[in-house]
Amino acid sequence: MWSYSSTFRKPVTTKVRYLIPMKKMASPAEPASPVKSTEDEGTDSVSELNTSPLNNLEAKSPESALKKMLSFRRSKRSPAKDKASEDSGTLRRNKGLLPKVFQKKEEDSSAKNMTDTSVNKSGENKGAESIQQQPLSVMEINELIQKKQLLEAYASIRCLEKEVISEKEAKKYEDNPIEYARKVKDVDMLCNSVANSIKSIVEETLDQFNIDESLLTSMVTVISKEEAAHADVQSPGSSESDWVGRPRKWRDVWKEAVRGSAEKRVRKVSISLKEDNDSWLAIHLGFLRKYVSEDLLKIKQSVQKCYPDDYKVCGRYFESFHSAISSHLQDLLQRPLEFNELYALLDWVVNTYYSETLLGHPDLQAEVKTENLPQLLPSETWDKLKKDYKDSLAEKIKHYLDNILKLETREKWKEEKQPETSQTEYDSSLSLDIQTFIGQHKNESGKILESLETATLEVSIRELREFIPRFRKAFVEWYKEREDSLFVPYLVAYVNSFRDLMRGLQTTFNADTTELENVLTDVTMSFRKDVLDKLKQKTQTPFKKILTNAWMLNSEILDSIMSTTVQFCQHLKHLEQPVDKDFLGAAHKYVVREYITQAIKPRKRMKRAKREEVGKKMKEEATVIRNSFKELGSNVDWLNSAIHYIANIISEKNRHKIKDYIEEICQAYPDVRKEHIEAVLTCRGLNRNKKKSIIRKIDKLQENAESMADRTLFAEIDPPTLVTCF
Repeated sequence: MWSYSSTFRKPVTTKVRYLIPMKKMASPAEPASPVKSTEDEGTDSVSELNTSPLNNLEAKSPESALKKMLSFRRSKRSPAKDKASEDSGTLRRNKGLLPKVFQKKEEDSSAKNMTDTSVNKSGENKGAESIQQQPLSVMEINELIQKKQLLEAYASIRCLEKEVISEKEAKKYEDNPIEYARKVKDVDMLCNSVANSIKSIVEETLDQFNIDESLLTSMVTVISKEEAAHADVQSPGSSESDWVGRPRKWRDVWKEAVRGSAEKRVRKVSISLKEDNDSWLAIHLGFLRKYVSEDLLKIKQSVQKCYPDDYKVCGRYFESFHSAISSHLQDLLQRPLEFNELYALLDWVVNTYYSETLLGHPDLQAEVKTENLPQLLPSETWDKLKKDYKDSLAEKIKHYLDNILKLETREKWKEEKQPETSQTEYDSSLSLDIQTFIGQHKNESGKILESLETATLEVSIRELREFIPRFRKAFVEWYKEREDSLFVPYLVAYVNSFRDLMRGLQTTFNADTTELENVLTDVTMSFRKDVLDKLKQKTQTPFKKILTNAWMLNSEILDSIMSTTVQFCQHLKHLEQPVDKDFLGAAHKYVVREYITQAIKPRKRMKRAKREEVGKKMKEEATVIRNSFKELGSNVDWLNSAIHYIANIISEKNRHKIKDYIEEICQAYPDVRKEHIEAVLTCRGLNRNKKKSIIRKIDKLQENAESMADRTLFAEIDPPTLVTCF
């Protein structure tokens, strides 16, 4: 029978109901319900729960809350020993008033009883009979639970539960439902306390250096006993009273505790502040691998043997750790991560997690079925991680290339250092530096995923497509207002480096450089124009003196032009083939084109003697131009005759032969227009009618001439808008 007292009221004198001594039970898991004594019928009971408002305050701990709310079940004894029982009960109640020597004897006796109670893995309890012969109060049962003496506690809980059920079936509580509800609540709270103890045992298991095998075994035995006791009972309904006699599902509590333990262990791994260490994430992931690996090995080697096979302990723990790590990594991805941190995460997920240092450990292979595990990161999260990595890689490559540009400006252009020379070519370290950088990141990405290796090349080429034009623009701007002799040498070195870089990407990395080739072709053409613009700046003034009186009197004008041109072209010879020929040919065409442009400009009418003298000098200078470029290596011989044709027309005495020269020039240079011929004839001094008769034939000559796209000269010369001979 239950007795209740109030904490804040005077003790209520309560009659004591005794138990008839019980004989040996059939099963320790199901202790018999105590038998009432006829002497104690009609015994009153008073609630021990405190009715004071102070008790409504929240307890500081689950144990203290439980102690405040639980009612106490006093021990029942046989009539044969009622006097001794009363004395014993009085002794226990007044334990605090006894001398310490008696207290110690009683505690030693109790401890000895607990020690003598042994439990094997099948759940047999040799001391169950002694426990059931002396039913404990609710508070005493709870103390057993707090001490992790779960087998003894469960035996008493089961006894209380059976008693409540039997009393309910006997309709004892029809007139006092409140008392029944309180007893039900006592049983329920004790069961919840056992559930909390199961959680605590599981969570503390991996914290211990040495596994408490006996504690785990007793926990498993209690779970098994509870399942066996309620094997034929359905799940509880909605009302609180329905919990009595219903399954408590402590195995589910254990499963949830395993999951919580894994989460707790993962969260315990320390994380350094980014401000303290740039490698904070790599260090954290290293510790995570170490501690999780140690836990999994401990589970396999020490924990698993404490459980029956049907618990599938390793699988349950591994799945829980897998889920906990997945959640933890997703939390890390919510932070703003830089390139090295994204790489560390990718590498850990792909290479570390499934390696021999973690799930792939030889001692775990029999237990870990990685094919049955879900992806460590959800597909959406995994795809975003890879995208973030590629975006961050693009930023890193762009930053690296920008630093190269700054380094070239600071250490070469400002310092005016001579470019490097590789045998016969100007060279720069640009190509080697960039290829080394790309190769390093390509290889590192390839260690994670082949797709990331390919993506690294694609990102690198995309950034180079933007960098090369940006580099050229910065270089030209730097020398725009500077008269520096290093402009052409550096330009040549950069053209060579960028072409070498493209070849390296093709041969070393087997990259698709189609788009990069197009960009490089455009940049090379722009570099060529930059060279010609610089050459034009230095030669424009002497070119304007062609066919002037000053030009007639000395040869220094062409000498000045060719001296500057040869100086420029000497550097162009250090371009790699065939770009060197292309640049030299462009310089050759520039000189011829500028010479003709000045020669056909309108000027005063010349007498025959002067025309002959002009024609002769033009032919001589055309020969000088041809020989100079031949020595430089130019192979555009088709330019050499253009000045000769014009000189012949200007100096020819026989007007009929002029038509022959015009026919020859139209055939050799299909892009010549009648405006060009008219300008030459004007310099020759022909009148308007004769010019018209000759020009009319030009249209027919041009119709029969074969156009050659790679041979354009006069198309690049603007004819004079006004031709007047005086």
